[in-house]
Order: sequence, then structure tokens, then C-alpha cells
Amino acid sequence: MQVMAFASQKGGSGKTTLAGHIAVQAERSGFGPVALVDTDPQGSLADWWNEREADTPLFAHTSIARLSEDLARMRGMGINLVVIDTPPAITATIAEVIRLCDLVVVPTRPSPHDLRAVGVTVELVERLGKPLVFVVNAASPRARITSEAVIALSQHGTLAPSVVHNRTDFASSMIDGRTVMELEEGSRSGGEVEQLWQYLQNRLKNLARTQGTAAGQAQAGTKSAAAMQAAGEGHGAK
Repeated sequence: MQVMAFASQKGGSGKTTLAGHIAVQAERSGFGPVALVDTDPQGSLADWWNEREADTPLFAHTSIARLSEDLARMRGMGINLVVIDTPPAITATIAEVIRLCDLVVVPTRPSPHDLRAVGVTVELVERLGKPLVFVVNAASPRARITSEAVIALSQHGTLAPSVVHNRTDFASSMIDGRTVMELEEGSRSGGEVEQLWQYLQNRLKNLARTQGTAAGQAQAGTKSAAAMQAAGEGHGAK
């Protein structure tokens, strides 16, 4: 099981909308079962999920105090991906979520205020040693500020190649618990979400391989040390 968190110090960056859309697209692509977690006191993601008619993704009711334990329980239940929405501020809640996650996604609107706010989020993620991906969200087509945002964010960390543009269907879909992919098949907005998920999925798969290799090496090292100790004890007994 892997855990992906959507985090940003700046309110209005689109964390909740992207978290819901990515969770649905992950299910649609066969990456499920997917579970959502809402750690934002406003509960916008939970409200959206309660309006959904579809059975997926699942929703896990938890608290920050129980999050670690509940993630372990979800792993035992066979959940493949957990998507977590976080509050719009750098708090102890966000720090705990980032500590427990595998990948942090930072949605950023192409505006001076949003770009200035990314530094605090980046500092926290780097301090906790987690991989980070920026997503340019709610961009205006052909606007100069969008290309400037891409350049600025790329200096802070990895930037997803898929830009999500500002379209009314994102807001419309969230009203009744749906996504742009479910409003209209083949829409531009849906295509952008699909491209973004494909990139994030590849990142998660690469992280899983890296973590698996590291775990295998650690296990091999432990076995080797135990074998050397056993050999030494056997030699001393002769």
C-alpha cells in the first residue's frame, strides 16, 4: 500500500479537488482499491464524498491521532492507495501526514502569492525526507504567468509535466460528488487529470521499486551479519 498526500500552505490551491479527482482516476485505471482520508477540519473532501453515488473510492474516517494505526489496518485490508487531503496551513497535522506518506503532491496556482508560499511547504517536506511533486493547478491557457510559474517551481523541486487548467467543469463536478471524467468522457479537463494520474502512478511505482530494493538490501545485510556471527560462534566452540 502507498500513501499520497496533497499539501500546501496556501489555501485555495485546489488540494481537495485534485485529491478527489486523482483518487477516482486511480480507481478507473485499475490501481485500486483506493481510500480517501480528509484531515482538513473544514471537511470539504468528506462532504464531496458523501454526495457521491459511486461506491468508489472508499472513505476512511480517522483522526490524526489514529492515522498511523488506521493506515496499518487499511494495509491489512488490501487497500492499494490512500489519498490524503490536508489543512491549508503548515500545522502539526500536516507534518504527521507527510511523515507517514510516500509522496507529497503540492498543487500551486500560477500566482505570485502562491509561488511565494511554496517555500514553507518545501522546507517541511525536505526536513522529513519525503519526495515532492509540484502540480500547476487552475492555470489560464496561454497566460504568461503560467510559464513563469513552471520555471519558478522547477527551481524548488520536481514539477509534474501535466498542467491542470482553470475550467468551470471542475467546480460543477464537485457539487454532486462527481469528477470531470464522470461529467463528460473525453473532455479536456478529464484528459489533464488522466495525464496527471499517469505521471503520479509512474512515480509511485518507481518509489515502490526503490523502497523494495532498499528493504531487500537491508534484509540481506541482516542475514549476512547473522551468518557471520553464527560462523564466529561456531569457530569459537571448536
